[in-house]
Amino acid sequence: MTSTRVDDSLGHHFRGFIRYPTPKVLAGYFAAAVVLRLVSGPPRWPDLAVAAGIIAFEPFTEWLIHVFVLHARPRTLFGRTWEISSARGHRLHHEDPSDLDQVGLPVWATAGAVPVGALIVWFLLPSPYNATAIITSLAMLTLYEWTHHLIHTTYRPRGRYYRSIWRTHRLHHYRNEHHWFGVTVTLGDRVLRTYPKNKTDVPLSPTARTLA
Repeated sequence: MTSTRVDDSLGHHFRGFIRYPTPKVLAGYFAAAVVLRLVSGPPRWPDLAVAAGIIAFEPFTEWLIHVFVLHARPRTLFGRTWEISSARGHRLHHEDPSDLDQVGLPVWATAGAVPVGALIVWFLLPSPYNATAIITSLAMLTLYEWTHHLIHTTYRPRGRYYRSIWRTHRLHHYRNEHHWFGVTVTLGDRVLRTYPKNKTDVPLSPTARTLA
């Protein structure tokens, strides 16, 4: 009897990740932003400062979006209940965390929100450093998407750092949805006090899967 070996390698899961349309859209935007920056002249020291600032704020960006956008509660207005689409999609993700089709950003949201965000950055920062900000932001978003996808696959941690974020994100899904909001980094949780030292200090939430 011949047994079939399941491919659980990092490469296998990365190939699965890039089959989704959102990574392709992000890659296209990233390439366009790089070209835009290159035609604006050679890199300068302020480029490094802009990129470093965005990377430094990433833990808090993840925390704020996760708490106030993805976990936004439905609101009742004029007798009708309203819920933003990102929160509704995230609720579906919590209902079945193993469903990889619900993990990533919807392609329609990525295709629409990224250009809007890029335009805002473009007018807020002087050229060519606005292009640098867009490049860095897209790189961080792509890293977030890939890390989030990988955590929800069957791939198991081998490195110490990945093991730590894998563990805390799964605690967010399976123990208590009010803690452990970071995905690629947990600094935001540690600073904003949503990173309990011991999981047993946090009660098992009956709404971790429903966000009710």
